[in-house]
Amino acid sequence: MADKFAIITGASTGIGFELATLAAKDGYDILVVADEPLIDAAAQDFKQFGTQVSSVMADLSTIQGVDQLLGAANGRRVDLLCANAGHGLGHAFLDQQVKDWRHVIDTNIVGTIYLVQRVLKDMVARDEGKLLVTGSIAGYMPGSFHAVYNGTKAFVDSFVAAIKNEVKESKGVTITNLMPGPVDTEFFARGDMLDTSVGADPNKRDPALVAKDGWDALMAGKASVFSGLKTKVQGVLANVIPNAVLAEQHRGMAEPGSAKDG
Repeated sequence: MADKFAIITGASTGIGFELATLAAKDGYDILVVADEPLIDAAAQDFKQFGTQVSSVMADLSTIQGVDQLLGAANGRRVDLLCANAGHGLGHAFLDQQVKDWRHVIDTNIVGTIYLVQRVLKDMVARDEGKLLVTGSIAGYMPGSFHAVYNGTKAFVDSFVAAIKNEVKESKGVTITNLMPGPVDTEFFARGDMLDTSVGADPNKRDPALVAKDGWDALMAGKASVFSGLKTKVQGVLANVIPNAVLAEQHRGMAEPGSAKDG
């Protein structure tokens, strides 16, 4: 058993998979979770680095699912939490089913902040621990045809900055917000966005690079990091471009059928 322990959510594929790989390589025992059976196969991959690996399939959109995850930790001290789990949902808001947009909100916001509260409270009490939350550049712009998702990421980006300030006296606790742009993962297929300009874009960022950006920023004690130069520029410009213009730009990326226009 290693002397440090990490929990990584959404670790079956994509950014979460790469974060779990980095944690295991760095000598952490890890507990990985996702809401799909692929998490067990991913866990087998992480074992190659010689640390203790356990996995759990749980629905982190529910309080019960988060409790199930924490129960799987068996009371072990959490030295690192990568709160990465999230879901997207494409198409016009008025065409979406309540259960679908509710699942996005419950996963990206409710489950995330409940897990963070449970774990961060102990970190602050002992003045030691690391928290990496996957936000998004999407939180900086009105997401036409991705409105609920972008709204949840606006919440996450704001929330992380706020709690970082609240616990600033706990010098041994590091909180970092990782904010990627479009990443080459299953995200767009799961969100039914493959016919969009952004979904069909072959130049999406490698999830391994995104995870490394987040990991390096966390280990350096940074408050936040935009992953990739293009994303960083978008983040800067989003503070000066009017929302109406940003919404129209996002429409060009995320409107169903826009992949055929380019």
